[in-house]
Amino acid sequence: MFTSSAFSQTDNLNSWYQYTVSAKLNEKWSATALSQYRSYDVVKDGRLFLVSGYLERNFKNGISPAAGYMFLILEPYTDVMEKKIRYENRPYQQLTIRNKMGNVSVMHRYRAEERFLTNPDDFILRLRYLISLKFPLYKNDGTEVLYGIFKNEIRMNVVKDEQFDSNRITAGLGINLGKNSSLELGFINQVGADDTANYTVVSFKNNFDFSKNND
Repeated sequence: MFTSSAFSQTDNLNSWYQYTVSAKLNEKWSATALSQYRSYDVVKDGRLFLVSGYLERNFKNGISPAAGYMFLILEPYTDVMEKKIRYENRPYQQLTIRNKMGNVSVMHRYRAEERFLTNPDDFILRLRYLISLKFPLYKNDGTEVLYGIFKNEIRMNVVKDEQFDSNRITAGLGINLGKNSSLELGFINQVGADDTANYTVVSFKNNFDFSKNND
């Protein structure tokens, strides 16, 4: 198992585990919460832990503005191969546009986030653009069972000596386990200003629709 080096590093193996729960509250509003853990190896060598949640306003044209908050514990290695702990408070605002091209679901997400970091104290305003494609691969009796995923996200710092933060490419497969749950397995390649990191990804999702109960 690979442990990171300090500068210009290439991480050959990192793990990324995520749980997401989304709920449609009514025809206009939905809420999402997630937790995520990343490690430099399979599990033990922690790299990052976060919890996040946001509230989203849904319009009929597929446009959804949202606002949320994220708390992170970062565990980067220093140049002498020692870890330090950094905490981050991150409010953010985003705009999501959803549509379809044939049987492919397309999502564009524009996000602005205000990053308040400790050890050392720092503030970074960062902009992100994500395009996500989801396409069916296998159906059983008209129900989607297996689907493919492709994503690309670029992240840029607004006021910083190095404006480019990173570019993240994701490819994977998803399996619908039932009406409200899915499991996604994938691979992420993230190219930063000073390093490159590769992740294997395991993501579990729950989706609920409470709007029917409100009708």
